Amino acid sequence: MEKTLSVLGIDLAQQVFHLVGMDAHGTIVVRKRLYRAQVMAFIAQLPPTLIGMEACGGAHDWARCLREHGHEVRLMAPQCVTPYRQANKNDRRDAEAIAEAMTRPTMRFVPVTSVAQQDLQALHRVRERLMKARTALINETRGLRHAYGIIVPQGAAPFRQHVLEQLTTEDAKLPPHSLGLFRQLLEELDALEARVATYEAQLAQVAQTHPVCQRLMTIPGLGALTAPALVAAVSETAQCKNGRQCAAWLGLGPRQHSPGGTARLLGISQHGESSLRTLLVHGARSCLRGVGQKRDRRSQWGQSLMDRRGWNKAAVALANKQARGAWVLMGTEQVSRVAEA
Repeated sequence: MEKTLSVLGIDLAQQVFHLVGMDAHGTIVVRKRLYRAQVMAFIAQLPPTLIGMEACGGAHDWARCLREHGHEVRLMAPQCVTPYRQANKNDRRDAEAIAEAMTRPTMRFVPVTSVAQQDLQALHRVRERLMKARTALINETRGLRHAYGIIVPQGAAPFRQHVLEQLTTEDAKLPPHSLGLFRQLLEELDALEARVATYEAQLAQVAQTHPVCQRLMTIPGLGALTAPALVAAVSETAQCKNGRQCAAWLGLGPRQHSPGGTARLLGISQHGESSLRTLLVHGARSCLRGVGQKRDRRSQWGQSLMDRRGWNKAAVALANKQARGAWVLMGTEQVSRVAEA
C-alpha cells in the first residue's frame, strides 16, 4: 500500500471518517473507515502523500495538521467534487469522488488559511451576526410602534433619534407596559451596538498594524473593515492568476450563458464570500458619492458609468476595480496610485 499509494481522499465528518486511496493509474488501493481518534495514527505511518479534502468546517485545521506530517494537502470546494460522485450520495462515495477529483489537471483548489486569518474571519463573522441582530431588532421595534400609529423612519441613526424623542413627547399614546417594553428594546439596541463597536475597534487595530492592510487602505473605499476581511479571505495571491480572476472569485464578475458560440453575459455571479463582497460594494458606494465634485480620471470614469448604467451597476463595477487593485497590492510592496496622486 505504501509503495503504490499516490492520492488519498478523505471525507471529513464529526466522528467517522472515510478514506479512499488511489495509485498513479487511478486504481483504488485503500479503503478505510476510521474514527476521528484513529485518523492521525493512520496518516502518520504513510509516506508523503497528496491528500485531498472538501473545504468545509474543520478542513483548514486538518490541513495544517497533516502538513506538519510532511503531506501535501489540497482543499476543494464541494461543488467541484459533486460531478465525480457516482450514483447516490454516501460517505464512501464522497471519499472516492474527492480522490478522483484530485487527479484532474484542471481542478481548482482552495488555499489553506492560517490561524491568524481564521481569527480575523471569526471577528467578522461575529460582527456580521450582531449587525443582523441589530437590524432585526430595529425592524421589530418599528413594526410594534406602527401598531400604535407611530411611524418611525428607516435607518439606524434616524431610528434612534426619532424613538428617543417620541418616548418623551408621545407617552400619552403608549400604555405604561408598552412604554417600558420599548425602553427595554432600546437598552438591548445599546448593548448590541456596544459589542459591535468593540469588534470594530479590534479590526481597526489590526488594520493599523498589519502591513498588507495598510497598503490596501490606500485604495479609496477600502477601510478598516474591508482590508482585514480581504487579508483573511485571500490567503495566497497565487490562487488567482490576475486581478480579474480575483474579482470573479469574489463574485463581482458576470455570469455567462453562451450556447452555440454566442457570448452572452448576465449579472454578477455572486460566488465567493457574500460578506466580503458586501463590504466592497459599500466601499464603492461611499466613493461614488463624491465623484461629481472631482476631476481625476477615476472620478470621471465613475460619473460617466453612473450616467450610462445607473448607481447600483456603477457601484458593483467600482467594487470590481477595487478588488483587482487589491490583488495587485497584496502581492507587491506598492501602494495605490490613486493615493499617490
